[in-house]
Amino acid sequence: MFQRRVVVSGGGTGIGLATAELFAADGDRVVLLGRREDVLRKAAEKLNDCHGTATATWYAADLSDPEQVAAATEFIATDETPVDVVVANAGGNVAPTNDGTLASIADSYRRNFDANVLTAVLLTEALLPHLRRPGGRIVQVSSIASLRGPGSYGGSKGWINTYTYDLARRLGPEGITANAVAPGFVGDTEFFGDRATPEFVAARVSESLTGEPGRPAEIAAAIRYVSSPEAGYMTGQLLHINGGAALGR
Repeated sequence: MFQRRVVVSGGGTGIGLATAELFAADGDRVVLLGRREDVLRKAAEKLNDCHGTATATWYAADLSDPEQVAAATEFIATDETPVDVVVANAGGNVAPTNDGTLASIADSYRRNFDANVLTAVLLTEALLPHLRRPGGRIVQVSSIASLRGPGSYGGSKGWINTYTYDLARRLGPEGITANAVAPGFVGDTEFFGDRATPEFVAARVSESLTGEPGRPAEIAAAIRYVSSPEAGYMTGQLLHINGGAALGR
């Protein structure tokens, strides 16, 4: 029997898909959001094949666009059952290397703001009226970059941290928690694209104290915990999972 309704943005690959898989294994219904229809369809089919035909649905949208977010929310709200968990995972470092000109720097910051801040804020705010009260859970996916850069991407994730704190203060009285999970270097994702050469990966792994990269399933497990009923006393927190690459922060 299905237990909860879970919305995961960026749910077609990597950390998002690993998160959806954990919730599906618990018997939850999952809505996958992202920009690529083919990727979302394939991910939903995988979840439905493994966990039952009604486990996963999907909707393709650019979550930095208010109109597309409104359409995605309408799709989700068609089922009048409250949403129990929102995982705002969509985003990435989408800014190309700037050429040092002010116009190029501005473009870099705007792109990462749209990709990481607006995608999280617009989706979360749109779904607030549909969240279960009490008991709703919001999880924002931050990054170790929010502590140490690089600039436009790290800055956008720093904004996610402060947005999480704001949500916790606003929604605590309604019985809704808001937390952020901040991964360090995670292998087996599309995040780094062509930059993920063996030398690049080795350099990132060497920053951890464990000598290992993070794995999507490990980040997903943390997201699952802060979304659980057992985590009801945990809100306004930034949970770091980085193999000790940023000690105690």
